[in-house]
Amino acid sequence: MMKDINVGVEAIGTYIPKERHTAEYISSKSGTPVDIIKTKIGMISKAVPGKDDHTVAMGVKAAKIAIERAGIDPAKDIDLVIWAGEVYAEHPMQTYAIKFQGDIGATSAWAFDVNQRCGTIVVAMMLAKSLMQTQGYKRVIIGSGYRNSDLIDYGNIRTRFMHDLAASGVAMILKADYDRNVVLEGSVISDGQFSEDVYVPAGGTVMPISCEAIEKGLIYLDVTDPEGLKQRLDKLSMKNFVAVVDQSLERSGYNREDIDYLGLIRMKRSAFEYVANELGVDPYKQATYFTEWGHMGQNDSIVSLEEGLKDGKIKDGDIVVLTAAGIGWSWNAMTIKWGKEK
Repeated sequence: MMKDINVGVEAIGTYIPKERHTAEYISSKSGTPVDIIKTKIGMISKAVPGKDDHTVAMGVKAAKIAIERAGIDPAKDIDLVIWAGEVYAEHPMQTYAIKFQGDIGATSAWAFDVNQRCGTIVVAMMLAKSLMQTQGYKRVIIGSGYRNSDLIDYGNIRTRFMHDLAASGVAMILKADYDRNVVLEGSVISDGQFSEDVYVPAGGTVMPISCEAIEKGLIYLDVTDPEGLKQRLDKLSMKNFVAVVDQSLERSGYNREDIDYLGLIRMKRSAFEYVANELGVDPYKQATYFTEWGHMGQNDSIVSLEEGLKDGKIKDGDIVVLTAAGIGWSWNAMTIKWGKEK
């Protein structure tokens, strides 16, 4: 039976590698003019992984920050571990949540993976809240790492809209019966018509990895029908983005006018401004636009939350909406009542 308990964000942690690909470097490899990268794409540089910045490893670095901030003992205080990071990670066929669990020392917990590309953090929060309310878990940690920048071939013009894919790690600790930063309701839309549009051609059962596949560059992300994808997405993407935010707010007892901070994923500047303005939010006073780090997939919203707190854009009592949209395609939103519950 569902228990009527609050689930709140106890702590978050973020890790962004120091290494960068600059706009000038990306331009030299892609042929895209520097001014287009800096203005239209809105990126002066992006974070790329260093030698030891593996996918789970970056999530672990972020988790250790969150654990320290929460002041907890991971061996005793964490009941459940959810890996919300990428499947492009240390080794194929690992259960990354269990590796993550071991690396952070959550010896009393159990762990599982969940993935929906850039939408995974919101999905993980929805699952964590439900499990905490139905199974009685007291504390859940969500971890994520992302370095899909490795899967981008700058010379492929078909993937130009993904040239900002970057690298980072994030973590979030959720606590039951917690009267701060209360996780309210989420919303997700997914649409299977886009499931065959963007993927890595080689490495699966349809096209096993081979020397020929490597030579042809089939180990990088590609777009099967760029024009067709654009036409279909243009009809739905912004509409669905706004719809999930409205649904999340409505289910939480709020509406657009109540938004104090919007944790938007990184996208080209015009789209970022459009979504914010459509929802009645100042894109630069009530949201955070990343020009230095690039698009970190599902990690964007947590990094945005961290930056919003650092910059004083998020205060006690604020309504915060985290958002996401990912290839496949999905659109996601989660509403949080930040600060102490009255």
